[in-house]
Amino acid sequence: MTSVNIIFHYKAEIRFAVILTVIVALSIWASHFIPEEYFDSAITPILMSASTAVALCCAWISFRHTEGYRMRRIWGWTLLLWGILDGLYVISWLFMGKPVMNMGAYELTTIELALGNLLGWSLLMFPTEALRPGWLNVRRALYQLLPMFALVALDYFLPVNLRLLVALYPVFLLALLFTHVREYRLWCEDNFSSLEDIDEKSILRYMSLGLLVGLVYFYMCVSHDHARGFTQQWLAIFALAYGTDLVLFRRDPWEQVMQSIKSETTKEDVQSQPNEEYRRALEEWMEKEKPYRNPNFKLVDLQGVLPMNRTYLSQFIHSEYDCSFYLFVNRYRVEEAKRLMKEDPDIKMADVSLSCGFSSPSVFSRTFTAIAGLSPSEWQKI
Repeated sequence: MTSVNIIFHYKAEIRFAVILTVIVALSIWASHFIPEEYFDSAITPILMSASTAVALCCAWISFRHTEGYRMRRIWGWTLLLWGILDGLYVISWLFMGKPVMNMGAYELTTIELALGNLLGWSLLMFPTEALRPGWLNVRRALYQLLPMFALVALDYFLPVNLRLLVALYPVFLLALLFTHVREYRLWCEDNFSSLEDIDEKSILRYMSLGLLVGLVYFYMCVSHDHARGFTQQWLAIFALAYGTDLVLFRRDPWEQVMQSIKSETTKEDVQSQPNEEYRRALEEWMEKEKPYRNPNFKLVDLQGVLPMNRTYLSQFIHSEYDCSFYLFVNRYRVEEAKRLMKEDPDIKMADVSLSCGFSSPSVFSRTFTAIAGLSPSEWQKI
């Protein structure tokens, strides 16, 4: 299947990778200047207090601005769980003098393994809901936790060292999520004409961060380096803040089509006219009304001219045009851009982008190049 999403924009990915590299490098470098005895007595409580404050603050923001979005509620509960568990550590250190975790050169205890896995699993709730909208519920979440608790119990009661398997379990769950990325991308292309802020790249960045957190956690289980927890805490704080930014400012595609799904029963489930008539009606509407000029043009907007539910609309586009809705709409946008540039050779690319429904000039340039085979400036010279 043809897709215009074949030219990747690496600026965000490079910037994200640089930030992570700096965080890890600085934390490892700084840890070598801190006396080992200060990690458990001062550094760990400070970082735990910081992560508690960030988690609870972000949880409050997420709950306050749910606006009916299921993902924001799930993320709010994730942050609340993280804040409570880290907060219990701080309380135990302040009032009981019995820290839950020793950051120094000690082996993680069974309790530390269980808590670490629980927190790692909680960070996977956001990408799970993003990649598989509506799939996550309490029962399935508990099913995901059962193998981890079983491994922890076996490690505690049996004379068998299962710590490495326990430590790798969240990474295993994350690897399973990666298998759903392509399915999610195709679903978005079948429902939206613009993938800005809803595509898989932001989710992949978050999952890459989660993978790094998991690998550092695994390193904590096999290494006695006192810098291990120091790096882990900085990455965790960054993950909480970054995840909150994504959840609050990223458009949730599932919520955008939920209303149409609820009302699908009011639409025809079978076609009452030949495909040729539907195709002619659709093309006349696209040429006359130019709905593609709206950057937020969605598949369900076609229901104004075609009496089909969302599923049949998607099947109709695929069968008649051999492409996704995303490519179908962007072909019209590119043809409109060609017309505008032909009529006015001096027109600014920003004006063309805005007039044709592209979300930004950079998106216009990438999409035009992918469909036309030439950049807009190259095409103008022909």
